Amino acid sequence: MQKKNNKIFEIDDTVAVSNLTECKYSTVITKIAEEKNHLYNDFKYQIITLITIFLFASAFIFNTPSEIVEGMKAILVSPSTLVTDYFLISNIGSALFNSAVITFVGIFLARVNKVEMNGALMAALFTLAGFSFFGKNLYNTWGVLAGVYLYSKFRNEAFNRYLIMGLFSTALGPLISCITFGLNLNIYLGFIIGNLAGVIAGFVIPPLSCHFLIFHKGFSLYNIGFTAGIVGMFFMAVLRGLGYEIESTVRVITGMNRPLGIFLSMLFLLLLLTGIVQSRFKIKEIKLLLKKTGKLPTDFMSDTSIGIILINMSLLGFMSMAYVILLGGNFNGPVIGGIFTVVGFGAYGKHIKNVVPIFIGVYLASIFNVYDAGSTSALLAALFGTTLAPVAGHFGPLYGIIAGFFHMSMTMNVSYLHGGMNLYNNGFSGGFVAAALVPLFNALRK
Repeated sequence: MQKKNNKIFEIDDTVAVSNLTECKYSTVITKIAEEKNHLYNDFKYQIITLITIFLFASAFIFNTPSEIVEGMKAILVSPSTLVTDYFLISNIGSALFNSAVITFVGIFLARVNKVEMNGALMAALFTLAGFSFFGKNLYNTWGVLAGVYLYSKFRNEAFNRYLIMGLFSTALGPLISCITFGLNLNIYLGFIIGNLAGVIAGFVIPPLSCHFLIFHKGFSLYNIGFTAGIVGMFFMAVLRGLGYEIESTVRVITGMNRPLGIFLSMLFLLLLLTGIVQSRFKIKEIKLLLKKTGKLPTDFMSDTSIGIILINMSLLGFMSMAYVILLGGNFNGPVIGGIFTVVGFGAYGKHIKNVVPIFIGVYLASIFNVYDAGSTSALLAALFGTTLAPVAGHFGPLYGIIAGFFHMSMTMNVSYLHGGMNLYNNGFSGGFVAAALVPLFNALRK
């Protein structure tokens, strides 16, 4: 009996040792995988950092350090309502410097809070960089971010869960700048009220954005833009009730297509070459990306290599440039901001297949209405109108053209509601268009 027990013990010991070995092996494999993911995440951060360094260096090619400092002063005290071209009110170097510094801040906050570099974060950083050419600056972004941070503490949740939302929420930066510098208030009173309004706006955006996602069913990529439009509309209603009226004007720089075109071409060429090398020249894999609808939440980085994504982003950039040039438009702060946003969302919902129908729809609308297709307003409707790319991706090109057509008319009329306080006016418009058309398209398909 003792021998039997010994055999039993021997078998048990063998199993235990085997399980221990498997456990150790599994732990090693897990650690290797984690280290590999960590290195891959670092690489993605390095790419966006390299792009930001490119912006920073380009600033000093266009203007001298003293000119950039003077230009930054003009940017910081600007009311910054839609549409304020920082290229025009300061200079190109200052606008590039402003964009680079704010993007560095976004990268730093993401790094410190250990946010994974996914498609949403990449889109947020490119959007941050783009809108820093015409509305976002180092003064008017902090109040909104503080409001989002306070909401995370109110919910007793980590800020990294809300940081991406916070970066997008800086769309309401003009609310702070306009109250501080645009209402003829005492500068100290304007500072307090403006930043208090920004904090309140940042606090309410997270819960509202989750609710409004249901409104358009994820068919508008700029969900925060729609939310910010609603919030901005409420603030604008209060200001108008107090007797303040905000004038929205479009004043942009002209005659700079050649230097700015070279700047954009170099940037997108850098993305393209990096993508080709990183994908090991397997460019055919982009076909898999083109099959995705882009409907929220569609994170291309979760199941597509960074190389293919960079190629997609560069192609979107070149295509957007071509659209502007073919229609005789101007490269200015707002238009370049629109191009940057299209490129950024190349990691989070947009590709050349679902963007083209929107371009066509907006262009067709401009033929039949009073808006010049090559004007800045019409170009912005096309570029930012690609928020509706999931409509084309999900229902097909014809439906995308219809969505683009209606978006053109809608976006020209809704800016009055928020008085230019919301920089993502096309996101606001796109939410309404998607909410109205998607149920109809579903009915037609059935």
